[in-house]
Amino acid sequence: MRRLLGALLVCLLLASCTPGTSTSGAGSTTAGDSRVDVDTPALRALKAGAGVEPCPGGGSGSNRLPAVRLRCLGGGRTVDLTSLKGPLVINLFAQWCGPCRSELPYYQALHEKGKGVVKVVGIDYLDVQPEAALQLVKDAGVTFPLMADPGGALRAPFRVRGLPGVVFVGKDGSVSQPEFRVVTSYAELRGLVQDALDVRIPS
Repeated sequence: MRRLLGALLVCLLLASCTPGTSTSGAGSTTAGDSRVDVDTPALRALKAGAGVEPCPGGGSGSNRLPAVRLRCLGGGRTVDLTSLKGPLVINLFAQWCGPCRSELPYYQALHEKGKGVVKVVGIDYLDVQPEAALQLVKDAGVTFPLMADPGGALRAPFRVRGLPGVVFVGKDGSVSQPEFRVVTSYAELRGLVQDALDVRIPS
């Protein structure tokens, strides 16, 4: 009996950080539906209220990220990932992912303390409830730019096997293999970033 309960607990923990349909409301669109509208007047208002910064501008391709274009969560310019400049930290998250919720404040701290040294952007991955995502980032105090990938365009190129995830883009355009791990403190995240990007960030 004890082994059965243990197995059930493991399954529940895994379910909290692997893509799936959200159960937070009736009539939810199935996960992976790319028809989700991430730019509506209501979402724009939520984004403005949260103080989320605009998505980064365009430019010529300068890195080895996949040639994927993502819409800005809550309105704004569409972003060609290959145009993003390093040093850069990309956080893959979703409002349905429990560990992602606990991590967001650490990425926000990196965004604030690393200004002028490293940039931070977030990608709301395989999430069909953009309103809930923006409410989450508002509650977490997140202000770094956010993009949306409700259809899972990054699943294959990033080999996404669960969330949360982090990708590092170097100043020279190099791109790390995505890491799917739970960051438990700002100090841990700071150490990862400094090692991956060879930068120094205040503690």
